[in-house]
Parts: sequence; C-alpha cells; structure tokens
Amino acid sequence: MHHADAHTETGGDQPDATGTEDTLELRLTEELLALLGDPPAAAATGADASALVGDPGGWSPVTTSAGEFQLVTVRPERDLAVISRWMNDPAVAAFWELAGPDSVTAAHVGRQLTGDGRSVPCLGVLDGRPMSYWEVYRADLDPLARHYPARPHDMGLHLLIGGVRNRGRGIGSLLLRAVADLVLDNRPLCARVVAEPDLRNDPSVSAFLSAGFRFSAEVDLPDKRAALMVRDRAHREHL
Repeated sequence: MHHADAHTETGGDQPDATGTEDTLELRLTEELLALLGDPPAAAATGADASALVGDPGGWSPVTTSAGEFQLVTVRPERDLAVISRWMNDPAVAAFWELAGPDSVTAAHVGRQLTGDGRSVPCLGVLDGRPMSYWEVYRADLDPLARHYPARPHDMGLHLLIGGVRNRGRGIGSLLLRAVADLVLDNRPLCARVVAEPDLRNDPSVSAFLSAGFRFSAEVDLPDKRAALMVRDRAHREHL
C-alpha cells in the first residue's frame, strides 16, 4: 500500500562498504521494537497518544506560492466521501490499494482515528479547498522501523494528491516541503522526516526529491519495494 519510485541520489545514510553504523542502528531498533511488542502501543512508550504525533490539525496554516495551505484532521462524517473518491482514482489505487466502496477507506482511516495516536490522517486544504490526503506518523514506532535504521522521533509522511488538475504542476513538491517544514517546526525532537513511496512511482519520488528529501535506500516492505526518502532537519536550509 501507499506510494512512489526512485532516482539514484544518495545521502549520508547510505551504508558504506562496511555499513557498520546503519547495521548497529537497525539492530538496536529491532531490539527496541521487540521490547515494545507488535505493534508498539502508546502505553509502552511511556507517552500519551497525543504526545506521539501531536496535533497536525492544530498546526498553523502556511503561505505557499500556490496559496494558503493547512492540514485538517479527518472527520469521517465530513470527509470520507471525498477521500474514498480519490482512492478510487486508478492513478491513486495502483499504489494505495484502497479502491472499492466507502467502507474500505472508512476502515483504513478508522484504524488511525481509534488507534494509539501513532498516525494521524489529515486533509490538505489549499485556499479553502480539500485537495490532498496525508498521514503524519511516527516512523520509529511504525512497522517501517523494522526495515530501515530508524532513529527516535523519526516522523513519516504518506500523501496522495486528489484531482488530475492538481498533479504534474509541482504542487506535490511544494506541499511536501511545506508539510515537512510543519513537522520540523512543531516536533522539535524530530531530526528527520521520512517517506517510503513505491519504487515504481516516478512522479512521487521526483516530488520528494524536489521537496528537499534525499534518496537514502531501497527497502523491501511486506507489500512493496520502496524508495526510502529522508529530509534532515540539519540540511533543511540548504535543500
């Protein structure tokens, strides 16, 4: 499930010939996840649910060259129909695999809204118009952490752009940069924002690269081969 594809830009986390640092980090991650259980629950982390991701829907709007953008926490009674319609767009369904009746999307979103707070589903609203769907999640507490050298407080993003008119014009890159900046501004302990788009999804990977993410590695996930994209706080002013 989910999104993108790869160019060959490499970054500082690309393992060197020995891979010692990344191997050590990955082993520690596996031990931590084993200790916390599967999936790690909010109680096991010693934090209440709201502390895991925060409140993306409460983050201030940002002004972009495409207009004013804001994340709004999903309310199923208001938002389910439009999200489900986007999920049934063939270009989206190929990577999210959530096509079907509204109940399919409802179950996917509901698991997050009733879970322990490790992932928050949001609408992306541009100049007052819902036009994208986002999941802001704790990558270090996600099953993804078993597949890359996660670090504490890593945050992750999933994204879909709804509507053909919003694609292919650079809006995805613009909003990815804006949301990554929102995460870094509102989650001071987060040093990296990561994403794992499907390796086949060239437009998505290109959008991440244009948004200041770097291609870190290819990772084999249970449902896809993904491009691990990373945006580092330390490099945000330069990329």
